[in-house]
Amino acid sequence: MPLMKSWVASANDADTPFPLNNLPYGVFSTGDEPPRCGVAIGDMILDMAAAEEAGLIDLGEPDLFSMPFWNDVMELGPEAWAALRARLIQMLAEGSADRGAVEPMLIPMERATLHMPLVVAEYTDFYAGRHHATNVGTMFRGAENALPPNWLHIPIGYNGRASSVVVSGTEIRRPWGQLKGPNDDLPRFAPSARFDIELEMGAIVGTPSEGPITVQEADDAIFGYVLLNDWSARDIQAWEYQPLGPFQAKATATTISPWIVTKAALDPFRVDTPPREVELLDHLKDCGPMLYDIELSVTLAPAGKAATTIARTNYREMYYSAAQQLAHHTTSGCPMNAGDLLGSGTISGAEPSARGSLLELSWGGKEPITLETGEERSFIEDGDTLTLTGAARGDGYKIGFGDCVGTVLPAAEDPYAR
Repeated sequence: MPLMKSWVASANDADTPFPLNNLPYGVFSTGDEPPRCGVAIGDMILDMAAAEEAGLIDLGEPDLFSMPFWNDVMELGPEAWAALRARLIQMLAEGSADRGAVEPMLIPMERATLHMPLVVAEYTDFYAGRHHATNVGTMFRGAENALPPNWLHIPIGYNGRASSVVVSGTEIRRPWGQLKGPNDDLPRFAPSARFDIELEMGAIVGTPSEGPITVQEADDAIFGYVLLNDWSARDIQAWEYQPLGPFQAKATATTISPWIVTKAALDPFRVDTPPREVELLDHLKDCGPMLYDIELSVTLAPAGKAATTIARTNYREMYYSAAQQLAHHTTSGCPMNAGDLLGSGTISGAEPSARGSLLELSWGGKEPITLETGEERSFIEDGDTLTLTGAARGDGYKIGFGDCVGTVLPAAEDPYAR
């Protein structure tokens, strides 16, 4: 699909992540005004609350866009999602008769503060990238036992904390936890020394379900996608994860990008999942291209210094799609809610430069990476800013998500010191 031309001039720039083809959904505020829904177009934000109040947008329910979240729109279902997107394109396309009414409702993005675009109902994180799972398994169990026996049959995941999901730009405090090194007789309580990121995509469930759903039904239920950074305290994780898996090591924070890119905007970039080494059971089998060709990268900037790109990979590297993850999530009858967030799992490629975590990039700290500033990193140091970016590239345009950024602050004083 070629670039769709808009009367908003900046939306036609080949470098903008927000052309008319995209139209991602976010929440913004300006000055003392309350946060409300907005749509990114070029370097502007369309004030959806103003458009609704003026009668330019009508989805049959009142006050959808004056709310500081998109959950109410999600609950209207796919037909309403399609109608909204069609109306937005009509309003913003080159030659639109609505230009005179809409133009005063555009807010320069540089004047806006971005907020969480949704209320996260529940959060589940998966472990569905084969290169990542193989790398981590090799480090801890040896190459011959890298993948657990179930890994090629089901997307493995754990239920995380919706309460600690934050929007890009939120500072992240280094966590305290119980640590036990290989040479320690007993654990100790201390700040994490092996704090890490995980480069992921997040899928947002838009349509609730009450029982098992198919992979196709799961794909239909997904509202959109965000970039996701699953901050991970590897030393806390190493001590706590057996036998029940991640807990406090993953509870500090999960950062998402500020714009929800709709599934419709990503449809031209669909690709198949990789060939299957083991045939999946019928309820998890692919029913069409369910992954997306989205280029991803990570930069690390020490405090006050220039950023270095430390990883480049692609979402198409995943072994399981978000639709398969969601379908698997429902097999027990587990209800899913509008606003549920599913983390893809770390997205790593086959090459060392495509590894989506510092755990992999430094091979457990044994092979530190060198930044362009000359400094070395095995894990994140205080003051480091980590930035995740992603874009699907079309004919003369790209579909972006906005940056997913977090700066790590020093650990607080001992919270139990009296």
